[in-house]
Amino acid sequence: MEKLELLYQGKAKKMYATDDPDVLWVEYTNQATAFNGEKKERIAGKGSLNNRITTLIFELLKARGVDSHFIGLVSETEQLVRNMDMFPLEIIMRNTAAGSFAKRYGVEEGASLDKPILEFCYKSDPLNDPFINGDVIVALGLATEEELAEISRIARAVNDGLTDIFSRIGVRLVDFKIEEGKTRDGVILLADEITPDTCRLWDLRGGDDGIAHLDKDLFRRGLGSIIPAYEEIHIRLAGLARSEGIAIDE
Repeated sequence: MEKLELLYQGKAKKMYATDDPDVLWVEYTNQATAFNGEKKERIAGKGSLNNRITTLIFELLKARGVDSHFIGLVSETEQLVRNMDMFPLEIIMRNTAAGSFAKRYGVEEGASLDKPILEFCYKSDPLNDPFINGDVIVALGLATEEELAEISRIARAVNDGLTDIFSRIGVRLVDFKIEEGKTRDGVILLADEITPDTCRLWDLRGGDDGIAHLDKDLFRRGLGSIIPAYEEIHIRLAGLARSEGIAIDE
């Protein structure tokens, strides 16, 4: 597989074409951002950890019946993925009140929700990724009603899978955001990444003296270095993968 021209550079990843039009080459960078890019910093080791963490999560989800665009690792910071026609949506699942949700509705952070909540944001930097509902998604032609139903089904399946995965390693899955896309032959799949950048993860092994963050809130809220937390998530996920007989090529 040959790495060709740069197609896209985001906040934490670069996407390259390859000599196969159905395959993209992804490079994870050390860039950390928050508040839609207003806060940013380069953190050594972050790209490698996120590349390895998302690989483990995609493999663990696949073992639970949730397929993704992931093909395989190339290096410590690079992987190959299927070339997808991405829906311009941030797909958010919430299991516990936290962050903007807690502020928006005046709910105490950490309060359990009676059922998982599915939300959508329209991916648009100029518009600051506004919230959007299903009717608007269909009206703007961002997805059909049938596609939106499948997008929602996959999001809930991802939540079920991730809840199981993280509970097995002593972590509370508070919320997460994902993206989905469509293959050339019309199959909708989980895409992008799942890392501590995109999930709120609270440690259940750290006692009861407050929330122990294992996610980007450490950077977002100025609570300390993210690297030890990301390393801990990686170690626990790798151990789970080995216990489930999933081959780890790192």
